[in-house]
Amino acid sequence: MSRIKTFNLPDLGEGLTEGEILAWLVKVGDTIELNQPIVEVETAKAAVEIPAKWAGQVQAIHHPEGSTVEVGTPIIAIDTDPGAGPLETPSTTATPSGDLPTPSAASLAAVEVAPAEGMVEPGLIGGAAPGGRTAVLVGYGPRTTAAKRRPRKGAVPAQAVAAPAPAAPTAPPVVAPARNGQAALTGGGVLAKPPVRKLAKDLGVDLGTLTGSGPLGSITREDVQRAANGATTVVAEPIAATTAPSFGADREQRIPVKGVRKLTAENMSRSAFTAPHVTEFLTVDVTRAMKALDRLRGRREWRDVRVSPLLLVAKAVLLAVQRHPMVNSTWAGDEIVVKEYVNLGIAAAIERGLIVPNVKDAGRLSLRELADALTDLVQTAKSGRTSPAAMSGGTLTITNVGVFGVDTGTPILPPGESAILAFGAVREMPWVHKGKVKVRQVTTLGLSFDHRIIDGELGSKFLRDVGDFLTDPEAALLAWT
Repeated sequence: MSRIKTFNLPDLGEGLTEGEILAWLVKVGDTIELNQPIVEVETAKAAVEIPAKWAGQVQAIHHPEGSTVEVGTPIIAIDTDPGAGPLETPSTTATPSGDLPTPSAASLAAVEVAPAEGMVEPGLIGGAAPGGRTAVLVGYGPRTTAAKRRPRKGAVPAQAVAAPAPAAPTAPPVVAPARNGQAALTGGGVLAKPPVRKLAKDLGVDLGTLTGSGPLGSITREDVQRAANGATTVVAEPIAATTAPSFGADREQRIPVKGVRKLTAENMSRSAFTAPHVTEFLTVDVTRAMKALDRLRGRREWRDVRVSPLLLVAKAVLLAVQRHPMVNSTWAGDEIVVKEYVNLGIAAAIERGLIVPNVKDAGRLSLRELADALTDLVQTAKSGRTSPAAMSGGTLTITNVGVFGVDTGTPILPPGESAILAFGAVREMPWVHKGKVKVRQVTTLGLSFDHRIIDGELGSKFLRDVGDFLTDPEAALLAWT
């Protein structure tokens, strides 16, 4: 069996066909362990770290950071037995002319391509990655059970396979830039890996104020997340752009449409021109709801819980769905699929675009469990670690446009959903209360719905119930539950 194994970009799920290499977490010459994250890849839905399928030494990196690679394309070569002695292959060091040497037929024959998804090497493999980390890809990674290699269709037994004839080589390996998975000291003297630095920047954590718990005192992802737990999280607040616009001589900038933004554009275009949208608005006095939140924060068992107006809006939506189940449904051509469960989506703006992760089966959660789930969802989204699975299967969505200081909007339905609620800014405004004009806390709600499923009466009743809950949540709970 060949020592050199070439690892192809795996199918990351959800029918994705390509990914952009954001960062290499290893470099040529590094010794890596089984399940160690080796590369960070951005798909159309999320940024994910891909773990190594084998332990060994990195021999070649075939695509630099920033490259868009199709699923099944070789991305890295690993020597699985570096202690067996030197390889009889040309060095990957650049020649004086700056070109990389062309691989010989013998070196190409020594390379073994990684098995397709669902195929593993014989024997018991798997376990936690170095440092206790595990793969973030759903349904991907070395299996933890004994398995036999499944033969490819029409494959010839290994004993009968001769060395391949010389063929035109593929693109030569490209040595990764200096950015790698090794913890590095900067001018500030902070020891942390690039992904940890990125996470700290996204969460607004100053690495210089932390004491690392990792090897040699390095700062780990867990250190950053613990520090971030003391900061206030704002739902759907975008991460500031890290670079200023760069204009050419024509004073125009051309930005490639890819990844999350490409998927968002495709989904919004398909939804806008497929589902007939109707949007209704309701302005409500939420003074009592805001006071209820203050009382909730003051309770001993809630003092360590993040409590925001979004929590009450989410609860209002879940209760209103119980009263109007048709709102939580999907148009399926010749039938309407009404869902008993509610996978509640929360739209979040991140640097790469708009994503809508969802809380699974949110209707079964208590208010405390819902608060914890929303906090985890938002923190994961802001750190750029939302998985494709977390963004799949949504049934109804809330978009909190109020964090941007606007009153409301006319949101476009996520594909497959029949309703989306826009929650606007809560403002102090003059309001007629008990026959007198007083300063009250007021917000505006905007409900867009699929008119094929939801008619004006149903949409109006649903929106009215959400508004009634926010006007007096305690009375609504007593009346509805």
